[in-house]
Amino acid sequence: MIKVFGHKAPDTDSTGSPIIWAWYLTAIKGTPAEAKLLGEPNTEAAFVLKRWDLPKPEIIADVAAGDDVVIVDTNNPAELPPSVNDANIIQIIDHHLLAGGLKTRGPIDITIRPLACTATIMHDLIGDDMASMPENVKCAMLSCILSDTLEFRSPTTTPHDRAVAEKLARELGISIPDYAEELFAAKSDVSAFSDAELLRMDSKEYEVAGKQLRVSVLETTAPRVLLDRKDSLMAAMPGVAAEDGADQVLLFVVDILKEEATLLVPNDLVKRIAEASFACTVTGDTVVLPGVMSRKKQIIPALKI
Repeated sequence: MIKVFGHKAPDTDSTGSPIIWAWYLTAIKGTPAEAKLLGEPNTEAAFVLKRWDLPKPEIIADVAAGDDVVIVDTNNPAELPPSVNDANIIQIIDHHLLAGGLKTRGPIDITIRPLACTATIMHDLIGDDMASMPENVKCAMLSCILSDTLEFRSPTTTPHDRAVAEKLARELGISIPDYAEELFAAKSDVSAFSDAELLRMDSKEYEVAGKQLRVSVLETTAPRVLLDRKDSLMAAMPGVAAEDGADQVLLFVVDILKEEATLLVPNDLVKRIAEASFACTVTGDTVVLPGVMSRKKQIIPALKI
């Protein structure tokens, strides 16, 4: 049985895309596959599973030597199971920069395209067989694209992502503005989460100038709910960093509607990073970064110390 999974701290794309591809491998290619998760899905992803009656994939902590695996929505070993290089990686489908560090047992099928969403790539790879896709799986595909593009607001959005989403919405009879509002309301409901859980909810690990950074992004239509917790969030950062082997947690609160990010600035290191990376002047414990919405395109490439 092939295991299909995305990255740790699974968002909607890393929850929905394994479901999409496991369906395709099993139903169309005749190669039995199962979607897996590497952690609890975030609030938006959990909403998508419930909204469209999709079974929650099993959460796994690691893979075994010899397991056949397909990796989606990442190619970064830091975001994957500890033993991923002992498994038999047979395919990678992704839309992020090439991180390096994965090892395979032979030539494999790799598709990495500069699109906003892994599910958009899968739509193209599935081709005419999209006609056989169950409606709820198709709804997951639409959800992934709307989530990753922030309803086409993100600078990662391409005309093709938009065209695929609009095609899916027409076929499903779904209003994109109405459904996106549901998605973002679910994404913004973080009241049940601790500060440490929020810092890890949508985070990825990167090294910048010898510093290990956990770069966390919280996308919301209600940023004040998060910013009202900024003191406790900043107080939790050292503990989360120490537990995760990082030097610093960077938390960007992305306001989906205003199309801007607020970076929490707990210390001089983050102040130096902010001013060097975003050509801004920091005068307090937060700094607003107009137009910054994408970790992949606007945050990670800019980071410097």
